[in-house]
Amino acid sequence: MERALRRNITNIYLMSFFQNAMIITAIFVPLLQRHGLSMTEVLQTQALFALVVAICEVPSGYLADLWGRKNTIAVGAGICCISFIYLLFADDFADFIIYEALMGIGISLCSGADLALLYDSQSHLNRGGHQKYKGDNSRHIARLVSIEGFAGGFAAILASILSLWYLDWVLWAQAIIGVLGFVFALSLVEAPRQLSAQSHSENWQQVYHDIVKNPLVLWTALAIIVFSLAALYTFWLYQKYWELQSIPVTWFGYIWACHCIIRGVTARFATEIEAALGFRNVFILIALLPMVGFFGMGSFGGWLGLAMALAFPVSRGLSLVVFYDALNRRVKANFRATINSLVSLGVRGIFITTGPILGYWVDAYGVQNSLLTLGVIFIPLFALVLLPLVGSIKASTVVPAKAGT
Repeated sequence: MERALRRNITNIYLMSFFQNAMIITAIFVPLLQRHGLSMTEVLQTQALFALVVAICEVPSGYLADLWGRKNTIAVGAGICCISFIYLLFADDFADFIIYEALMGIGISLCSGADLALLYDSQSHLNRGGHQKYKGDNSRHIARLVSIEGFAGGFAAILASILSLWYLDWVLWAQAIIGVLGFVFALSLVEAPRQLSAQSHSENWQQVYHDIVKNPLVLWTALAIIVFSLAALYTFWLYQKYWELQSIPVTWFGYIWACHCIIRGVTARFATEIEAALGFRNVFILIALLPMVGFFGMGSFGGWLGLAMALAFPVSRGLSLVVFYDALNRRVKANFRATINSLVSLGVRGIFITTGPILGYWVDAYGVQNSLLTLGVIFIPLFALVLLPLVGSIKASTVVPAKAGT
């Protein structure tokens, strides 16, 4: 069993690489515009994706906790694979809506379950007698986020190369990568753990208690939601911003690859950065960097604006590792997937209503004005979640040396 669980960790890494190697991401906006969609319609498709995830996110996480992480991951990866194949034949707004709906179901099934299985596998190995299998879960999260970043960089470069010849080749490559992700999902095994024997009502009472009654978990979850929203909004403005700078579509992939690699490298060393600076200084850095990006991109164009945008992936790499490690260390294994899914639900649920509003604002007032507006909105939001989080860490009975311990 120990060897199988050790292979589990490797297979989760490989599965994550292929699931996050989203080649179409770097050219998605131009792809939809080529089929006649406006920016409002583009963000409507993303709002639909967010709605589907919001509906399925928590039930899928709860299903993973009761039915098994491996089973839900395999089904989710299979649906994602089908959605990529369907995308090969998409031609109008309705087709892209169907694609996003399928992706929403698939992503929701994998979301939370993969991280929970990674934690479960390593936790079981740590309890065993084999010293060579022992490891630190915070390191696994750093590696996982780093792999996701490098996968995005690989996918973006490949997208730029393929788009030099034919844009549809990107879609074919994405379908092949989706199949590979499905193969590694099938190779996973379930980690031994105690399944809940309580009623559904009692289970949800425990989930409620784990989140709401623990201020440290609650404010960590809210911090993840706020910083994830800042990254998600900006992501959907990047490509329009690059168009404004007269950058050819064939270069989009290289620029996005740069963002992904920076995020990956930052995530790889996030635990070391947090240990060196302390959690307060890391929180300040995580909050200041998006402000540099929002106001820098909103105020400047050209190379200076592109350089300012690099503040976002640095903040993202740090925040994903620091906050998710802190969250998963403080919740019980029984409902870890459910709680991770609830956090994702918070992000997607808010984006459902605000995404189309942002799309309208971009169409009406322009990209740079939208970036400046987002900067003004997120200044108080960052303070609103980080100040109570720092207070909760201070008030805890044992003040950790870093937020993730």
